[in-house]
Amino acid sequence: SWLPPPSPVGEGRGEGPAPDHRPRTKRPCQIEGAARGAEAPSSAARPSDIAIIGLAGIFPGAADARTFWENTLRGVDVITEVPPDRWDWRLYYDPDPKAPDKITSKWGGFLPDIPFDPLRYGMPPASLPSIEPTQLLVLEAARIALEDAGYAERPFPRERTAVVLGMGGGAAQLAMGYAFRSYLPMLDAVAPGAGRRVRERAEALLPEWTEDSFPGFLLNVTAGRVANRFDLGGANYTVDAACGSSLAAAALAVRELETGAADLVILGGADTVQNPFTYLAFSKTQAFSPRGRCRPFDASADGIVISEGIGVVILKRLADAERDGDRIYAVIKGIGCSSDGRARGLTAPCGEGQTRALARAYEKAGIDPSTIGYFEAHGTGTAVGDVVEVNALSAFLRAAGAAPGSSVIGSVKSLIGHTKCAAGLAGLINATWALYHRILPPTIGVERLNPKADLHDGPLHVGTRARPWLHAADRPRRAGVSAFGFGGTNFHAVLEAYERDP
Repeated sequence: SWLPPPSPVGEGRGEGPAPDHRPRTKRPCQIEGAARGAEAPSSAARPSDIAIIGLAGIFPGAADARTFWENTLRGVDVITEVPPDRWDWRLYYDPDPKAPDKITSKWGGFLPDIPFDPLRYGMPPASLPSIEPTQLLVLEAARIALEDAGYAERPFPRERTAVVLGMGGGAAQLAMGYAFRSYLPMLDAVAPGAGRRVRERAEALLPEWTEDSFPGFLLNVTAGRVANRFDLGGANYTVDAACGSSLAAAALAVRELETGAADLVILGGADTVQNPFTYLAFSKTQAFSPRGRCRPFDASADGIVISEGIGVVILKRLADAERDGDRIYAVIKGIGCSSDGRARGLTAPCGEGQTRALARAYEKAGIDPSTIGYFEAHGTGTAVGDVVEVNALSAFLRAAGAAPGSSVIGSVKSLIGHTKCAAGLAGLINATWALYHRILPPTIGVERLNPKADLHDGPLHVGTRARPWLHAADRPRRAGVSAFGFGGTNFHAVLEAYERDP
């Protein structure tokens, strides 16, 4: 096994330079502005130049990142009704949004079954029922991403490897089971006798408390479990910025490398919370598509579809990746972050706030935004959100002098739904594959463009089929990726193809 031996932390690490193994290849928000090597850079204005050298993904309809990309190219819609082995949607579903305690969607994107061998990670099988499956799936994805980066056998600097994950900071399904169990004693007080019988039946269905339960259900322990099992000595933490979480994590992962705090970062985004509580929350904010289809940029767009998803990428400073002979999928040039300020609502999209993130991203990257060939949008398929995002981006590009129809805009959510905290990584991986394979991915379900969105004679046009990515000979292919979250938080990443990689 390439996992570290079971020695105390800090002992027995194999570190050092790796051999060359290069493979084959309404108060308006205020906005400002307009449209590395082995050592940390001294200037904040210098491009980040962070190499993506490995990736892994588990998404609806795809047990691995390559299947995810193949599904995207084929335009496979993987949205289904809630599987019966998850929970019975018939107990909750009512299309009437005013029906109390009912959900307005019975659709979603769900992960395929993934085998997990606890012995591979030195974990006792008896501990698994007390561990949230998300923790185990992220652990598996991290292993696959490291293998994809070429570090299944080669040594890497474990002491200076960090783990940064974008995840919801609360609790998932397992924790809710424990919480429900904690309230069972109240049944006896409410209904003496009958309450005891209900309690006994419920206890048989709920998880039992063990010494593994507390760390097992805390989502913020996920990063720590990865660091623990792989014997990593860098920082480990999770980031919660709602649906912007995984790009928020990306911004911090890049900072770990830029400042020299880490030499390698395992960056991830994960969200598998698809329980009735989550569906109720989205239903009562009237966010769901009544027909259960996410249709970004289409005139009929009527809401989101929520999904599960896990994505992991391995990052290094570009100069280090070149020195070590790593395969480089793409390069992160810069990430911009912003808040909406005192906008009209905590959950309403704010074009000015989004523009602020765009301006910061391209200033950091040192790149003219008019040279971006593909934008992976947040693109959730809501009637208001898509229009705000498209029009803000279009205005930003117009101000930069972009020609009509010069950039493709797309959203992988049209195929897999909104993976919530993992959405930024889903978009980042989609854009990374596009750059690496030189193919513009499709957005499905666009039959008539939204007339309120600037998609007719502006710089943006929607790609509805996969096609070769042609570009100007004087510059590499470039992509932008956006993710926004409740609370008025915005993130935009600028990626560039690594043209020197054959």
